[in-house]
Amino acid sequence: MDWYTISNIENLDTPALVVYPDRVRENIRRAIGMVGGPARLRPHVKTHKSPAVTRLMLEAGIRQFKCATIAEAEMLATEGAPDVILAYQPIGPKIARLAALIRQFPATKFACLIDNPDAATAIARVFNTAGLVVPVYLDLNVGMDRTGINPGPEAIALYQLAFQLDGINPVGLHAYDGHIRDADPEQRKLKCDAAFAAVTSLRAAIAGDDSAASPGPLKIIAGGSPTFPIHARRAADIQCSPGTFVYWDEGYGDQFKDESFLPAALVITRVISLRGDTRLCLDLGHKSIGSENELSRRVSFLNGINLRPVGQSEEHLVVEAGAAHGYAIGDVFYGVPFHICPTVALYERAFTIEEGRHTGDWKNAARDRMLTI
Repeated sequence: MDWYTISNIENLDTPALVVYPDRVRENIRRAIGMVGGPARLRPHVKTHKSPAVTRLMLEAGIRQFKCATIAEAEMLATEGAPDVILAYQPIGPKIARLAALIRQFPATKFACLIDNPDAATAIARVFNTAGLVVPVYLDLNVGMDRTGINPGPEAIALYQLAFQLDGINPVGLHAYDGHIRDADPEQRKLKCDAAFAAVTSLRAAIAGDDSAASPGPLKIIAGGSPTFPIHARRAADIQCSPGTFVYWDEGYGDQFKDESFLPAALVITRVISLRGDTRLCLDLGHKSIGSENELSRRVSFLNGINLRPVGQSEEHLVVEAGAAHGYAIGDVFYGVPFHICPTVALYERAFTIEEGRHTGDWKNAARDRMLTI
């Protein structure tokens, strides 16, 4: 039997998200091995959004986590995560929500990002009024050009401002290089090292600035899954924050063949209609699979490698199967999403598959934008 086959598949309605806990554990083990121990790993939970996966990481010795939403931060704290960074600059109501989170979970050390003087001032005002101090990391733009401040004089000025403001305390630098996606590992390393050099130069400049020198070396949180193998080989004080590694997906697996993570989460779908002699309609629409990529790069079927998507709508995926395909109504396909992160966010829960059988489910609790705060 193939590793992904579910013997009691008749118990599962489709479309569904399924996870293989043994493979999740193995991916966690491999990530820890790559960095030399759990102390350097700060996994991003945006991929799994799951209390169950968080517990597996805690059991493996991981104590530092990264997230993108207040709900993800609350999920982590509820599971007892000791150290959580909100890898986002809170704006508007998010600032007060973060302050409330810190009050509700005093056993968890929280931090957030800043990349703008006005935002830093607003965060400091709310926290100072609440009688709290939140650690902040300077979010650096190392080429992604999405958020972050350029790692030069303006970043030093922002650090100096944060150092002087009551309510926040600058403790580190955050550098996400998600734009570096070269399939060639050597090219990826060259670009990653070039981007990271600006980060270490900035840390040295801040350390030499007597007007706002930190009491110790600034912490650095770097990279995601594509550059994880490169940052994993850096000095012991560089924290690595991959996210996709825990479930992996076809997009990264196809592009980054130097990384040995296993697909650990699949979508299952059934044939619901036969369209002429060569086409099938599956119950895998936009609502069931991450659909931001073009049509041919949304799902890859493990047991239907010749299927070619030709059309998709909210509840349906039409595929070309070829003449004399032999498929019938009700046949099940196992698909590896090209992008697992938005796919997980489409499902309330993932069904667990152990020793080839459906055994239970894991709630994707932090897919919600709000839990209690």
